[in-house]
Amino acid sequence: MARPRNQELREFLLGTLAHSPANVAVNAAKRFGISRASVNGYLRALVDEGLIEATGRTNARSYRLKALDTYEETFPISPELKEDVVLRERVSPHLRNLPANVEHICDYGFTEMLNNAIEHSEGTLCKIRLSRNYSIVSLDLIDNGVGIFNKIARECHLADKRQAILELSKGKLTTDSRNHSGEGIFFTSRMFDSFSIMSGELRYGRTKQDNDEWLVESSLQKRLAAMQLGEEFARGTWVAMKIPTNAKQTAKEVFDEFVDDDARFSRTHVPLTLAKYEGENLVSRSQARRLLERVDRFSEVMLDFRGIAEIGQAFADEIFRVWAREHPRVKIVPENASPGVERMIRHASANAAEDSAAAAASKSSSKS
Repeated sequence: MARPRNQELREFLLGTLAHSPANVAVNAAKRFGISRASVNGYLRALVDEGLIEATGRTNARSYRLKALDTYEETFPISPELKEDVVLRERVSPHLRNLPANVEHICDYGFTEMLNNAIEHSEGTLCKIRLSRNYSIVSLDLIDNGVGIFNKIARECHLADKRQAILELSKGKLTTDSRNHSGEGIFFTSRMFDSFSIMSGELRYGRTKQDNDEWLVESSLQKRLAAMQLGEEFARGTWVAMKIPTNAKQTAKEVFDEFVDDDARFSRTHVPLTLAKYEGENLVSRSQARRLLERVDRFSEVMLDFRGIAEIGQAFADEIFRVWAREHPRVKIVPENASPGVERMIRHASANAAEDSAAAAASKSSSKS
């Protein structure tokens, strides 16, 4: 095999260290067909270049990307705190020399999340953290407010915090509709390669690296906040965002995916994994109704069945026959359906077609 070019191996090593640093030398040697000794030489060069750092000796040596820039500051939350001013005066200097698309996404996500903390958190402090290495930009905003899931559940009269997460994922959800559209988290979560919100005992997020996997899980947020930041931040909201420095997506591409020709936020994407409580299956009509709350505000609804092996007949019937009949202007588009889910959708859709045919026949008969 031909010896790899220095730049190819260099980028492979830096990219691998960003996501899976274990066994980086072994993986690189296999990938490029060279000895581990040769790979170690490249790694030492990256250490000398100041892009990575090493710990341990010989066989126990490990490598990780070195932080090239960091920033941390805590701001009192008040009406005088302006997200655009903080971005311009404090954060933007740390985002210089990034590709324009990456900087734009960081600007958008930062200002949206800081505005949420200012206007919705009911907190008194917001801590901002930025870290940047060769491959990744990380942005964290942590407030000491009431917690986003608690706030949504309370203001929107929802059954619990997990339902608040489901509603949050759909978009167009706000506790202040006069001043906000409820779009910021929806679009921000889809621009960054990694996005999560931790509040109380729950963590909600998306990771592009894991095939666009969405999750809701128990979180160590309260314990971590107490350990790292002090008890005053333990009950609040922690937003964490990451994007590669070589990311290709643009903010416009993300907007275009969900905005129609009239610039309206008309399409939404709902991961059904967020509709499941731990240990339950999607089988009932009440679950379907909970899933479909507020989606009549959109003209197209993409239901993402990734991670759902089976659904019940009543669940499918409620969505694809009953709800579809009552909302003919809303297009329901199933995505990533397993064979079992597809069969149940086809069954419900066939019943819906029979209903339509019977209604048309009855209408024709009554006219004659």
